[in-house]
Amino acid sequence: MGELHGIGWAVLEMRYHGGKVRRTGWNGKGMFLVFQKGYPDGIPINANTAQATGIEQGTVCKFLPYVMMRTVDGAFVPWLCSQTDLLAEDWELATSAPEPATPAA
Repeated sequence: MGELHGIGWAVLEMRYHGGKVRRTGWNGKGMFLVFQKGYPDGIPINANTAQATGIEQGTVCKFLPYVMMRTVDGAFVPWLCSQTDLLAEDWELATSAPEPATPAA
C-alpha cells in the first residue's frame, strides 16, 4: 500500500495530474474516481439525453466538469462525496488496471 492522503490531495491528483484515486476503505474491487473535464464548448446531445431533457437530439449543449466513479461492475456514474469520504485520510492512487466490466444480465 502506498502513501495515504486526504481528499484535497485526491482532488488535485485527479484534476491536475489525471490520476485515478480511491479510498483504501472501499470494499468494491476495481472502484476508482477520475476527473471528467466535461465539454465546455458543447457537444451534440444523444438520444438518451434528448429524451431525459426534452431538448432536440443533436442540439449542442455544454457539459460542466465533474468527478466520475467507476463502480464495482465496471459502469461509470457521476460521484459526490459523503461526510466520511470528505474527512477520510485513506485516499491513494488507484494504480492497478481495472478489471473488465461485467456484462449486464
